[in-house]
Amino acid sequence: MTEVVAALIWDDDKFMICQRPAHKVRGLLWEFVGGKVEAGENKEDALIRECMEELDVKISVRHVFMDVVHNYPDLLVHLTLFNATIAEGTPKLIEHNDIKWITPSEIADYEFCPADKEILERIIAEYGS
Repeated sequence: MTEVVAALIWDDDKFMICQRPAHKVRGLLWEFVGGKVEAGENKEDALIRECMEELDVKISVRHVFMDVVHNYPDLLVHLTLFNATIAEGTPKLIEHNDIKWITPSEIADYEFCPADKEILERIIAEYGS
């Protein structure tokens, strides 16, 4: 099982989503910023590193919002989603095709990676659709 971390970053009533590059697996689907936990890393450090690599921002990692296990055809992932805030910097398109800030009511307008389905349902339940 692959350990993956991601950040739920809010700005007022909107949260950040990122569109995967077209050339990657699950290309052009939307996701939360993050990535794989490398050997010797804890989850929080992995998330800080991924946000710096992918968005050129320093984040403050808060508590776990939720975690899910998802079995993709090519990969079994354990995804831990942390609440986080941007401590320094403005997000840049380094790794992703696009970045959006959306409200929970806009979730249905985007096609997300399947592992995010349960997370998005919880966001709608807790923060409104």
